[in-house]
Amino acid sequence: MARVCAITGRRTKSGNARSHALNSTRRTWKANLHKVRILVNGKPKRVYVSARALKSGKVERV
Repeated sequence: MARVCAITGRRTKSGNARSHALNSTRRTWKANLHKVRILVNGKPKRVYVSARALKSGKVERV
């Protein structure tokens, strides 16, 4: 399963890791996801939700 937030759509970002000598190598930043139970269409369902969505109150946990 892809690492994507079910509420906000946050996903893995990619970019360069830069050293002190400004060497660049590719790296990824993964979303801070948690598996929680939320109501989807009135039924409880386990989905991955980002920590930011949980803290902001966009998600009502079951």
